[in-house]
Amino acid sequence: MQAALRMETTILPGHRLEISAPELPEGAKVEVIVVLPGKPEPQFGSALEFLESLPPGPRAFKTWEEYEQHLREERDSWDR
Repeated sequence: MQAALRMETTILPGHRLEISAPELPEGAKVEVIVVLPGKPEPQFGSALEFLESLPPGPRAFKTWEEYEQHLREERDSWDR
């Protein structure tokens, strides 16, 4: 059975890696695989794409006119 050791480390000055683990036998040949962290890809290219991806759901107002009426009433209440 092939053994594997997984650990995270930091790249040292001079672009060097240092791995220290007591379970590694001195003088043994090993294979080292370095995986760089990937940059997260943006999930959506724009806000419009995000909005279009949302599932249909209940709306606060059935029509645009109802929404505008609500805004008018809200603005009018500021003057009171």
